[in-house]
Amino acid sequence: MPSFATEVKNELARLNYEQSCCRTAELAALLRMGATITFGLRRTFGLNFTTKNAAVARKTLQLLKSEGGNIRTEITVRRSRQLNKNNNYTVRVVPAPPVAELLEKLGFLQDESLNMTTDMALLKKACCRVAYLRGAFQGGGSVNRPEASYHLELVTGSYGLGNLLNTLLKRMGFPVGFTDRKEDYVVYLKEGDAVMDFLAMIQADEAVEAFEVARNVKEVREQVNRLVNCETANLQKTVDAAGRQLEYIKRLQEAAVKLPAKLRATAEMRLKHPDASLTELAEMLGVSKSGMNHRMRKLRELAEELPEG
Repeated sequence: MPSFATEVKNELARLNYEQSCCRTAELAALLRMGATITFGLRRTFGLNFTTKNAAVARKTLQLLKSEGGNIRTEITVRRSRQLNKNNNYTVRVVPAPPVAELLEKLGFLQDESLNMTTDMALLKKACCRVAYLRGAFQGGGSVNRPEASYHLELVTGSYGLGNLLNTLLKRMGFPVGFTDRKEDYVVYLKEGDAVMDFLAMIQADEAVEAFEVARNVKEVREQVNRLVNCETANLQKTVDAAGRQLEYIKRLQEAAVKLPAKLRATAEMRLKHPDASLTELAEMLGVSKSGMNHRMRKLRELAEELPEG
């Protein structure tokens, strides 16, 4: 069964956009998260993008063909020898002069120097910022299943990219955290509303619906648990009260105390029905609950007046 993060990435990989600026921003984030720049003859550039998700590999290939112009691409699959391990998909852009134009368009190449620090030039429009985050999630994101604890993260090996994603999400109003984990940098969201808002923003509609269903189920389950806990507490109170009442009545019996008719009937009914609630005893005797309370209180007082031992 695929992970929930894989399902979300598959959903995002099916989306298409009319605006070239959004496609460029998404491609830039994808490549930042999972690509390396290679070098060929005569100072030419190439790219190798690696992912464990087949849909993301296809999406990257699609974006490269739409935004890359006259470049040559290849895709290879390295099958894992380990059981239940994902295959690795590598999209390769063969080194050639046209690749430099693509790198300039993506902002990776500026004034013939590699720009490995920031993509802010691509993020001037709101739609491009969303597309960039969508690409970042496909390239290095994960999210827990809705039934588990809320947690979404973007993982990158670059501090500069991690800091950019952290800054971008903060400016968009997300309660984001930023930390390091071994050799990676992690930007994360841990609040349920924030995770859902992020997924809705990047247009993972099916994932948002799954979260809403899971949240409703959680709320119903919590409500049922509260009711059960309340009922259990009330039942325990009834049992404790009945136990004390039986103790009073047994003390009176042992002391051979002669009880008025009403109190004697009440004591006998309690002995006969040790698990009944006060309301149930009152109904059996045909008296009100307050009347039953009064009788039990009198029995207790009589028992407490007896000498110790």
